[in-house]
Order: sequence, then structure tokens, then C-alpha cells
Amino acid sequence: MTRILALALALALPVSAFASSDAALTTQRVTEITNKLTAEGYEVRKIDMEDGMIEAYVLKNGQRYELYLDAALNVVSTKIDD
Repeated sequence: MTRILALALALALPVSAFASSDAALTTQRVTEITNKLTAEGYEVRKIDMEDGMIEAYVLKNGQRYELYLDAALNVVSTKIDD
């Protein structure tokens, strides 16, 4: 019975809960990124991972941007999104 309960619980958890890589975007990590970028004046629309970098789609002063962040949440590249 315990094994069935453990299996049912494991299947109910999101896949990201099992990710051990720093590249995984957990809910906590997304919240941390959103808070940081919001404090810098951005309105965060979407956050993804691309090629090992965090990619954030944001708005600031009516302009859309794609920001690329490293693991320490430093913006390493900014691209104007047309």
C-alpha cells in the first residue's frame, strides 16, 4: 500500500520537481526572476530557458525586449523584440 501511495504521489508532482539541474525553472526561480526584473522597471510577460540561458520576454516604457540572463540573474544580452 505504501508503494502505491508513493507512486501515486510521484506521478502527481510536476516534472520540474524532479529536475536536479540548475537549468530547470522552478516556480520559486521564476518568482525570483520576476521580482528582480520588476524591481528594475520591467513588466515580465514570459520566462523560458534557451541554450542554457534564462530568456525573459518583458516590456519597459512601451517597448518589448528579450532579455537573456545567466544563472546569477545578470542580464548578459538584451534584444529589442519587434
